[in-house]
Amino acid sequence: MDLVDLVLAILHHFLVFALAAILAAETVLINQPLVGDTVRRLARIDGLYGATAGLVLVVGICRVLFGLKGWEFYVANHAFWGKMVCFAIVGLLSIVPTRHFLKWRAKTGSDAGFQVPDAEAASMRRYLRAEGVFFMAILVFAAAMARGYGA
Repeated sequence: MDLVDLVLAILHHFLVFALAAILAAETVLINQPLVGDTVRRLARIDGLYGATAGLVLVVGICRVLFGLKGWEFYVANHAFWGKMVCFAIVGLLSIVPTRHFLKWRAKTGSDAGFQVPDAEAASMRRYLRAEGVFFMAILVFAAAMARGYGA
């Protein structure tokens, strides 16, 4: 059981760091001129973001169910629920940019000269920033939880 807990913890941490890197990549790309290849790249990276978030969730659930601390530790911990609320908020915030990225990608397929309007790009930048803020809050709750707060 110790090895399972270790492997799940390592995998969970790798995935969370990957998620942060992907969000950073989206943030960099959304600040570029949004035409053709950049829009298609942004949509692909966003798909990877969603898949990675799904894996974070699956591995996190496995940690709760099969980890050494047991599910009782997690359900009674306020910091854990803070992490879950922030993760849900990040997920909900990511829906709007995802829909725009897919719409933009479709438009680049039908109109080779399509460029994302500045106002839409600015709006999506705000969403990505908000995701980043709540993502950082997850890390704060995780650090608190690791030090015994919230129990």
